[in-house]
This record gives sequence, C-alpha cells and structure tokens, in this order.
Amino acid sequence: MTPLIMYERVGYDGRRPSPFSWRTRYALTHKRVPVEYRPTRFADVQNIQRLSGQSFVPILVDGDRVIYDSWNIATYLEERFADRPALFGAPSAIGPTRLVNLWSDVTLLPLMRRLIYADFIWCLDEGDRKYFRTSRERDLGCTLEEACADRPTWLAAFATAITPLERVLKEQPYVGGAAANYCDYIVFSVFQWARLGSPKNVLTKDSAVSAWRQQMVGLFDGMADIFPGYPQQLIGPDGR
Repeated sequence: MTPLIMYERVGYDGRRPSPFSWRTRYALTHKRVPVEYRPTRFADVQNIQRLSGQSFVPILVDGDRVIYDSWNIATYLEERFADRPALFGAPSAIGPTRLVNLWSDVTLLPLMRRLIYADFIWCLDEGDRKYFRTSRERDLGCTLEEACADRPTWLAAFATAITPLERVLKEQPYVGGAAANYCDYIVFSVFQWARLGSPKNVLTKDSAVSAWRQQMVGLFDGMADIFPGYPQQLIGPDGR
C-alpha cells in the first residue's frame, strides 16, 4: 500500500505544536495506516493553499484525494479503512464524538490559549513567531502576555470546564470507555498542546484527568513524547 501523506505544523527544532495534527497522528496510528509525515511551517502556507484550497493543517493526501480539517480526516479514515480498528467504536458513536470535538474546540481550546499562549510562541520556528504574535494578538485584542496575565482566574475557569471530563474518567479508564478511541484523541490533543507548549502544568497531580493524560502519553509506544517539549531556554531576554 502506498503511504498516505500528512502535512502537519512544525515548530522550533522539529517540535510539533498543533493540537489538530496530534489528533490526526493518533487516528492514523490507531487505524494502522502507513503514512509519510511532511512538516510544514506557517511560512509554507502557499503550499497548503495550493494543495487544499485553504490555509490550515493538517491535510491528508491519499492518491488524488486531498482532505483537510482533522474531523474530516478522521471520518475519511474510518470509511476508507473500514477493515482496520474502528476509530469511533461504532457508527452510532460518530454523533456523540462530534459533540466532544466541538466541546474541545469551542470550550477547551480557547481557555487553554489563556493558559499557554505567552509560553507557546517560543515553541514555534523563529521565522513564524512574528506572524503568530501579530495574528493571535489581533484576534485576542491584547498581547499574548496580557491574555495569560490572570492565570488563577483562567485555571479556575478551565477546571470548571473539565469537571464533566473528570467525573467520566473517575468512572471509566478512557473517554471512549474501556479503550481509547477518537474521543480520547480529540481531548488529549488539547492537553498535548499544553504539554509541548508550556512548562506550566494545567492539572493537579491527583486528578483523574491527570492519570488519564499519562495513560494517553504512553499509548502507541509513547508517541506523545517522540518530539521535544517546551524549551524554557527559548524565553526571550525581555522575559517574554
């Protein structure tokens, strides 16, 4: 079988800073699909636009098919490789998994930005940092540092948001039930983003979510740790 090609964000010194790409990495590994990974900087956006007609990664190339958006990629993989391990658990689980996907994107990701953005920028390639800072600060209406200034408030808001997750993981080992599936990969991608993007923890050590996160790190021979994490030495001379 000819390997699929996945384009994913690459940062400083080969780091992989995109939560959406991590979802797709886990999905491809779960489905046991051969794949060739092609790291892509923000500065390479024209290549992504040429291939997919839009500006974001991940994108997946399967012969003459080009699929973009992590959710679209996941559903494509499930249909295309129906004989491989089920990604959603069952067809009836696709709808609830979509709810988890939207909850992660609409609720968890914006809160996590307020906890890691000031650190995260230093994980990016040096040539991408100006673009990232300019575009994100325009969206936020403030600097990255100002967005993350009131950490106790944002930690409290994040803890409240993940209360249902904490309760579920006290009752079962994975979000998907007895074994990890795409629900877990979606939610874990947010925590993986934080693991690689900031030296500061966002969870208490004794929480069920923290224990689950460690289980997810260990899946697939510790795939979550094959790339470097947050490089504290990259903090600029101005402390930013």
